[in-house]
Amino acid sequence: QVQLVESGGGLVQAGGSLRLSCATSGRTFSSYVMGWFRQAPGKEREFVAAISWSSGRTRYGDSVKGRFTISRDNANNTVYLQMNSLKPEQTAVYNCEWKGGGWLGSDVRVYDYWGQGTQVTVSS
Repeated sequence: QVQLVESGGGLVQAGGSLRLSCATSGRTFSSYVMGWFRQAPGKEREFVAAISWSSGRTRYGDSVKGRFTISRDNANNTVYLQMNSLKPEQTAVYNCEWKGGGWLGSDVRVYDYWGQGTQVTVSS
């Protein structure tokens, strides 16, 4: 079992920034991937970013490239999502997800564990 707890969401004006955190606990694995997904009301879950815990390789969704940065803190078992230049259409619940192995999947169905989510609201 892997437990994930997100934090850092909130209300921000358009153009502002937020940093989300996801703390992991539970079983340890030598190779795994942490991902961020988001889901707005009435829309499908969208891939945001993923990072390989062992290598640090990253992958981003097309809509966030250049403005969002995913990173990890191995010592604290925490993954971060720095979000800059936020737009109102990026208002959503952001979830942290976990999968074993090294492939940076963008399909939420390949992830095995997820947190409760954190709300991000961007006002215009």
